[in-house]
Amino acid sequence: MLAVFRAMDKMGELSYRIWYFASLHYDQDQRDNTANARRQQVQILFARQQQASSWFNPELLAIPLETVRGWMETNAELAVYRFAIESLFHEQEHVLDTQGERLMSFSGRFNNVPYDSYAALTTADVKYPSLTLAGGETITLTYGQYRVLLETNRNQADRGAAYRTFHQSYADNQNTYAAIYNGVLQRDWFHARARGYASTLDAALHGNNIPTSVVENLIRETKAGVEPLRRYHRLRRRVLGLASYKLFDVFVPLVEHDARYPYDDVGAWVIDSVAPLGRDYQQEVRRAFEGRWIDVFENAGKRSGAYSAPVYGSHPYMLLNYNETLDAVFTLAHEMGHSMHTLLSHQAQPFVYAGYTIFVAEVPSTLGEALFLDLMLERAGNKAERVVLLQHAIDSIASTFYTQVMFADFELQAHRLVEQDQPVTADALNAIYATLLGEYYGDVIDTEELSRVTWARIPHFFSTPYYVYQYATCFASTAALMQGLRTPDAATRAAAVARYLDLLRAGGSDYPMALLAKAGVDLSQPDTVRAVSVELDMLVARLEAELA
Repeated sequence: MLAVFRAMDKMGELSYRIWYFASLHYDQDQRDNTANARRQQVQILFARQQQASSWFNPELLAIPLETVRGWMETNAELAVYRFAIESLFHEQEHVLDTQGERLMSFSGRFNNVPYDSYAALTTADVKYPSLTLAGGETITLTYGQYRVLLETNRNQADRGAAYRTFHQSYADNQNTYAAIYNGVLQRDWFHARARGYASTLDAALHGNNIPTSVVENLIRETKAGVEPLRRYHRLRRRVLGLASYKLFDVFVPLVEHDARYPYDDVGAWVIDSVAPLGRDYQQEVRRAFEGRWIDVFENAGKRSGAYSAPVYGSHPYMLLNYNETLDAVFTLAHEMGHSMHTLLSHQAQPFVYAGYTIFVAEVPSTLGEALFLDLMLERAGNKAERVVLLQHAIDSIASTFYTQVMFADFELQAHRLVEQDQPVTADALNAIYATLLGEYYGDVIDTEELSRVTWARIPHFFSTPYYVYQYATCFASTAALMQGLRTPDAATRAAAVARYLDLLRAGGSDYPMALLAKAGVDLSQPDTVRAVSVELDMLVARLEAELA
């Protein structure tokens, strides 16, 4: 058994290097067919590798767990794999007999049908509407153009027209979207019942050993802490001077600010911002900039977006498309957080535990942004820059925390419809979403009839149910950790830093809730979630003072 685990580790390390060598070259220029062919070669090899090693888990699970534990007690080298082994047996609780698993494998052919149907309707077959703006310009409302218009156009009538035009197609096809989403809900309930779970939520959380109370607590406490969010939108309404204030008004900047942030300047700022985490951490960040780990600027054929790629045995590689905007600066700080998480995990953990779950992954990235915001606010040279920075931070909390919790609330209620044998119709789903908009925003945002159907444009509902709550739990974890990092007491602060760095070094060596608990974060406790509303309230108060 030890020999097999070591062989799989060795193969895994090699796979990382081969995959990212081909993949990173391809992402430099996705027009390069030679690079794409090498990448596809690796994918074919991966499939063969998985087939060749597929015997191992069933073979291991056929041995009684107590027998394996006895072997680990007498062999320290095998005991390294204790968590990997016990987590596999943890999954075994809901594995069926041979005939049952055979039937479940047949059902796998249908798992992606709802999302494929959704993608066809929203992407492949979509006909983007056109819109003539007040100034006479006609634009095609792709999703990208729609977001740019809502974020930059200061004419409310244009924003309202764009919102209604963009969402009308969802309203026109709401019964189709409801039928597709019902397919998602029925599929999830089928899998949960077939494997003996009490609910779809229980089935989704079991693999990471997360209690359902974590999601329920997250939703309950977020609803109880919506006042700072409403306070922010009341402030926006007043500053923008709007008689009515709707969902299409929430993205417009409060002040004009066209500052540019040259890449050669911001690298030093990112290094300075992580000073609270200690000199060793700072040195690793400096090494990332000086060691050319980062593909910085956009070029023809380059993949869009940004990411940090983990390569075990080497160092992380970061892809950016840096354009000197404030968003690009915070993206750099965000991805650097991911890279340091990877680096510290790889330095401390054997390959088997080098990776980490999504439930933890967004903590260091959002914490990196929080540290960078503190530095930028401290160095801001004028009121306009401070207002822009504060709005960026507040909007990040609104979109990454409150909005994602509202989405999680919606999909939990929708799944419970099928669990309770209730019909799933467009009217039922619209009613849930309209009620949630009222519960989260209250009367600070004026109602718009089309808003009740906007659940239909959230791809995560159709592709990865019970996923979005993890954005919010990571944000809550970051808020709790930042309280320790900002405390004036030096000893308390040093202890908080040590616990946080231990979290990064832990990689995937335990279940995510256990890892966070060691860092001082308990997501089952109301105070952890409340830390976000406390943070938001502080930021809104600072913004009010700047705009007074």
